[in-house]
Order: sequence, then C-alpha cells, then structure tokens
Amino acid sequence: MRILVIEDDAEMAETVAVGLRRARMAVDVALDGSSGLERAMVNDYDVIVLDRDLPGVHGDDVCAHLVSAGRGSRVLMLTAAATSDDLVDGLNLGADDYLPKPFDFPVLMARIGALARRAHPAVPPVLRHGDIELDVAQRRARRDGRTLDLAPKEFGVLELLLAANGRAVSAEELLEKVWDESADPFTKTVKVTISRLRAKLGDPPVIETVAKSGYRI
Repeated sequence: MRILVIEDDAEMAETVAVGLRRARMAVDVALDGSSGLERAMVNDYDVIVLDRDLPGVHGDDVCAHLVSAGRGSRVLMLTAAATSDDLVDGLNLGADDYLPKPFDFPVLMARIGALARRAHPAVPPVLRHGDIELDVAQRRARRDGRTLDLAPKEFGVLELLLAANGRAVSAEELLEKVWDESADPFTKTVKVTISRLRAKLGDPPVIETVAKSGYRI
C-alpha cells in the first residue's frame, strides 16, 4: 500500500509517516499543498492523508483538483476543526473520509485500511498458492507449514504477486506499490528483492520471470 501524507506540521507528518512505515506501508511526505498536489498527480497512491488547513494551496483546493482530474486515490482529510459543517464541507469537496485532530493513531490506521480496500478489488485476508500462505492482516507468511522470515519489501512483493493471481507484474509496478519515492528506479532493487524472496521461499521455485513483462507466480 502506498500512502501520501500532505501535512504542513513537519513533526506530525514525520510521526504519521513513521507509524505507517512500521505497518509496512510505503509513505511519501509533502509539507505543503503545492508539492503534495504535484506528487499526487504524478504517482498512483492508494490513499492520500490530506491536512485541510494547508498554507499556500489550501487542502480544499488540493482535494478539488484531484477530484476534477479523476485521480483514483482515496482522500482522508484531516482538520483541527470538528464541527458538522466542516465535515459536510470536506465530504462535499470529494474527500472520502474526514478525521478531526487530535486523533488516535489506530483509528487513522483503520480509516486508511478501509479506504484502501475501497480503492481496489477486494483481496482475501489470506492469500494462498499451493503450499504458500500469506496472512495479510497478521503479516505472516508460511510455506508448507514453515514460517518465512520476510523483510517488509519481500512481504510486499510476495503479496502483490499472489494478489495478481497469475498475472505478470512489472518491475515498475512493484517499485511503484512497494517502495516510496526515495527508491531509485534505475537500481536493481526489485531484482535483488526477488532473488532474496526466491531463496527464502525455497524449492520448488514458484516465482517466474516473464520476458519483457515482469514476474508472476
């Protein structure tokens, strides 16, 4: 899951980003509306956490622009104001959900998860292929009853490949969905992660390289 946090309070933005990364999400951060809108128009985010009260380009304008441009990202709007009128205004702008500050982080996580599920076709909570089992909710992976010690990126790659249900997933799509914008698209990071994942999955091999298309299970 790839998330964009647009929040002008640098400390809060970093706190939210760290928490989401610990939950194995790929997170980008923008500290103003202008740079946030630019990122949101270039990258395909599952969910955008958008502070309403941004300086410069206001959060309302960011949200309205995303909706008019037909971007598929779900928008969770944050604000210090918590009146019914604020809630209605935010939702009328096209936001998918609205959360007043201060908020409990578990609530934020639950809201993000719910929006991400709405953004994509439903994925079973446990993905299986042969003797491979991936419990997405509990972040556990097993093969033939053996627990796999997967790094966060390895888990993310395996999740995408299993969810693709036999479709080849390109290196570009893996990079887009599992890594954040700090990843260098010209490195061999995807290839290296696939190699490590194959080693941990063991025999018989299940990840196939598809020429000019990517990888599939």
